[in-house]
Amino acid sequence: MGRQTARTKQPNRMRRAEPGPGFESDPGPDWRHYEELELSPFLEAALEEFWAHGYHGGSVRAIAGRVGVTLPTLYYHHGSKQGLLVALLMGSMHDVLARARLALGEAGDRPEDQLANVVESITLYMAHRRRLAFLDGEIRNLEPENRERYRAEREELSAMLRRIAAHGVEDGVFTTAYPAEAVRAILSMCQAVATWYRSDGPLTEAEVARRYVAVALDAVGHRGRGTNSRNASAP
Repeated sequence: MGRQTARTKQPNRMRRAEPGPGFESDPGPDWRHYEELELSPFLEAALEEFWAHGYHGGSVRAIAGRVGVTLPTLYYHHGSKQGLLVALLMGSMHDVLARARLALGEAGDRPEDQLANVVESITLYMAHRRRLAFLDGEIRNLEPENRERYRAEREELSAMLRRIAAHGVEDGVFTTAYPAEAVRAILSMCQAVATWYRSDGPLTEAEVARRYVAVALDAVGHRGRGTNSRNASAP
C-alpha cells in the first residue's frame, strides 16, 4: 500500500533538470526554412493530447495509451504531466529563440532591418509550429519555478525587440513615442498567429510574415530612409 501511495504522488512531481535543447536541428543560416518536425513519441503524444483537450483536460493515461506504454514508463521518462508540458514549452522556446538570433545576426546594423527580420522569424515560427506555439497559453498551468524559467527564456525575445526599437528611436527611423508598448503589441500580434493560422487558408506562412513585418514597422512609426531600406509595403 505504501508503494501505491508513492506512485500516486509521482505525477505531481517533476524531476528537476535543466532544459535540454530544442526539437529542431540547427537551421543553419536559412532560418526561414522549415522541415517536418519529428518529436519523440512521448512528446508527440502529449502535444496531441494537450492540443485536443488542453493541459487540464489532457489525461496522462491517454498520453501513455497513445504511445503504447505503461504509466510507470511514462513517469520514468518525463516525471509527470507537468514534466511533459515543460519539455514542450522549453523546447519550443529554444527553437524560436535560435531562429530569432540568426535572423537578427543576418539583418546588419539598421534597426528597421533588424525589426523586420526578427518579426518575420517569430511569425514564421508561429505559423509553421503553431501546435507548439499554441501551448504558450498554458503557462498559467506551470508550477511557479517552471513558470519563472520559461518566462526568463521568453523575456529574451521581448528584450531583443525592445533594444531594436530603442535603437530605431535614437537613430530617428522609428517615430513612436511608446516603443515599449509598440513592442508588446508586436509580440502579442505575432503570438496570436498560432491561434488562427491554417495552412489550407488563403495565405502562406511567408505571406503572413511579410504582412506582419509591414504592420510591425507601422507600429514603431518607421519612416524609411531611402531605397536600401526594407519596403514596408511588401505584399
